[in-house]
Amino acid sequence: MSPSIQGQVVTAFSRQYIVELSNGELLPCLTHGKKSEVACGDIVEIQRISEAQGVIKHILPRQTLLYRSDAYRQKLIAANITQIIVVVASKPTFSDELLARCLIAAHDQQLATLIVLNKCDLLEAAMTARAQLETYRAIDYRVLELSAKENVAPLYPFLEGHTSILVGQSGMGKSTLINKLLPDAQAATREISTALNSGKHTTTHARLYHLNTKSHLIDCPGVQAFGLHHLDFGAIEAGFVEFAAYHGQCRFHNCHHTHEPDCALKKTEQEGKIDARRLKLFQEISQSKC
Repeated sequence: MSPSIQGQVVTAFSRQYIVELSNGELLPCLTHGKKSEVACGDIVEIQRISEAQGVIKHILPRQTLLYRSDAYRQKLIAANITQIIVVVASKPTFSDELLARCLIAAHDQQLATLIVLNKCDLLEAAMTARAQLETYRAIDYRVLELSAKENVAPLYPFLEGHTSILVGQSGMGKSTLINKLLPDAQAATREISTALNSGKHTTTHARLYHLNTKSHLIDCPGVQAFGLHHLDFGAIEAGFVEFAAYHGQCRFHNCHHTHEPDCALKKTEQEGKIDARRLKLFQEISQSKC
C-alpha cells in the first residue's frame, strides 16, 4: 500500500475531487462510501491507487467551514477560508435577505467580510444600489464599489493575505470579476476538466485559484438561496451585529423581538437607532425553517 500524502482540494464534483499536491500536480481523487463530507479548500490525506488517481482517506481539522442548509440537507461550500466577499450589482437588483444570510454565516465562522457593489458604470442604477447598501456601511461593513468590466484593481488590496470566497446571486458579474482577476482562470478550468475527464463538471462547483503564495480565491456557483437551518436563534441574532449593544435589555431573556412587550430592539427601531428593514429581515430569517 502506498504511503499517505497530503494535498488541498481545489475543486469538486459529486464524489470526484481534484487534489493539488505540494509539487503542483493535480490528482483526481475519490472518497469511500456514498456520502462525502469533503469541501473545496480542505486539506486532506490521500493514497494513490494508480499514477492517475487517489483516494481521500482523511480530512485534516478545518479552521473554518462555510455551508448552507435546509431541513433536509446541507451543501458544503468551502473550507479553511478567511474572508467572504459578497458580490452584488447595480443591475439586476440584489436580494437584501440573501446578503444578510451570507453575512450571518460569515459571522458564525468569524470570517472577514467585504461587500462588492459591481456594475457601478450603470450610474442611475448604481445610485439606487448605493442607497440600499448605506444601511450596511452605517454598521461598519466594508463596501467597495467598482465596475468589473472596467477596472478590478481596487479589489486587490482586500484580497492580500486571505483565502477569500466570492459569493453572489447569478447575474451579479462574478464571472467577469474572476476572469479579470485571474486571466488564466479559463486555462486552469480546462486543466481541471481534463483531469476529471469532463468539460462541464467544474462549472457548477467551487474552485480554488492561487493569486500568489499567500492569497487565494475560491469561486462558487451563483446562489439564489442561503439556508441557515444549522444555526440556532442565538447565532442568527448574533449575525445582526448592530443588535449586540442591546443584548439583555429586553424584559424577557428569551425575547424573539416580534410581539413581546418591552422589547429593546423594537424600542430602538422606533427611535431610529436600528434600521427597520434590518429588524424585519431578522424577524423573517429567525422565524424561517431554513
